[in-house]
Amino acid sequence: MTRGRLLVGTSGFAYPGWAPRFYPAELRPDGLLEWYASRLPAVELNNTFYQRPSAARIAGWVGSTPPAFRFVVKAQRGAAMRALGATPEDSVIWLTEDLGGFGERLGAVLFRVPHNMHRRADGTSDLALRRVLAAWPAAIRLVFEFQHASWHVDETFAALRGAGVTLCATDVPEDVEPPTIRRTGGLLYLRLRRHDYSAAELGAWAARVGPFLDDGLDAFVFFRHDETGRATEFADALREAAPVRRRR
Repeated sequence: MTRGRLLVGTSGFAYPGWAPRFYPAELRPDGLLEWYASRLPAVELNNTFYQRPSAARIAGWVGSTPPAFRFVVKAQRGAAMRALGATPEDSVIWLTEDLGGFGERLGAVLFRVPHNMHRRADGTSDLALRRVLAAWPAAIRLVFEFQHASWHVDETFAALRGAGVTLCATDVPEDVEPPTIRRTGGLLYLRLRRHDYSAAELGAWAARVGPFLDDGLDAFVFFRHDETGRATEFADALREAAPVRRRR
């Protein structure tokens, strides 16, 4: 069995303040992505959460990165919320119609459901989720991040598993314990959002990810951006701590 890829990175890359810790001080803004992609294998795009990317912008991103680099697109927030409301089919088409420009560089789309959108117990939220999953193109890997605990129930997990869609596990500063990782789709997706990670904590995360990689799943792991670029160092350290590839 081919071992999965560990694709680590940060949430966003367009941070000039990361110079000189990560970016060279003299680097121009239009060179940030090319430099980033020479150091890390994946990025979770931030600006797509606020504005759907144009075909020209996608082509520019792809042209600035090597073939093995992968992008994750955060679904534009307004359309994502409409998709869980009254217009799932139309909203899904709007969200995905230009993503073909990424080609194989598109690792996944991250569909974030915010804290203020709770799962309703009357079944309407479950129905809305199933409609989105049914409308989503099978060729585009989808990841759901549910920020409110009401969604973390068996009904949600079963719907995602039935559609082969991945549940994001998010590690946040407010939680005492790391999150549970549930396998529902064909990849692993982690968002590590704490402000600091020790070497021991990163080693523990690497150990948790290892069995999924051994089972053939790609694992996307993204650290939150900070003011200086230290998040990129966490990403490097996680890769270094990852278990050695097993022979099959």
